[in-house]
Amino acid sequence: MLASVFFAEGNPFLAAMFVMIVLVLSVMVTLAVSRILGATVLKGIPSSFTLELPPYRRPQILKVIMRSVIDRTIFVLGRAICVSIPAGALIWLLQNITMGDMTLLEGFSQMLSPLGSVMGLSGIILAAFILGIPANEIVIPILLMYYCQSSMLTEVSGLAEMGEILRVNGWTALTALCAILFSLNHFPCATTLWTIAKETKSVKWTITSFLLPTMVGIFVCSVVNAAGNLFF
Repeated sequence: MLASVFFAEGNPFLAAMFVMIVLVLSVMVTLAVSRILGATVLKGIPSSFTLELPPYRRPQILKVIMRSVIDRTIFVLGRAICVSIPAGALIWLLQNITMGDMTLLEGFSQMLSPLGSVMGLSGIILAAFILGIPANEIVIPILLMYYCQSSMLTEVSGLAEMGEILRVNGWTALTALCAILFSLNHFPCATTLWTIAKETKSVKWTITSFLLPTMVGIFVCSVVNAAGNLFF
């Protein structure tokens, strides 16, 4: 969406090309971080991995469908509900409770403004990412709720209206680029963190999974913002 609004002017081909370039950059960042970790923190004797394949059996369609519905869909939805309901209540309270002449969300945004300005973003954009931990898809609705001074998560009718709202509230092409880069390099959503904690049974690795990509995202956005302000 941001690529279409700020870099492709509604041209889907240009938007797809821009997203592809950013995704390639994200893969390069991932490989670079993996190389650095492999040479420092995770340095050690290479380990081998052997996977024994079970004998082939004819698929049983009904069992496959039942396992997909019960073990995957319902289980994932259940975990999402356990996270999304408290998060939705928190977002509503932050937007609707006022202290002095500002809402709690405005106060939270102001606390994040110094870091946001370094990253080429703003306090409210960072606040939206943090409050979007339950699901990254709600980051933009949170921003629209704040910009439109609505009491609940908000949607708009199309890209033109979306772009107008964002530009009126100070967004530039550099802001959009930094937001895209941070969306690719930041903490996983709550369901993913829950899965990491369950699979690793380690608080250390769960926290690392949260902090490492976030630190990379802050670094990448800060460098891009500094370069953008220097050359443009």
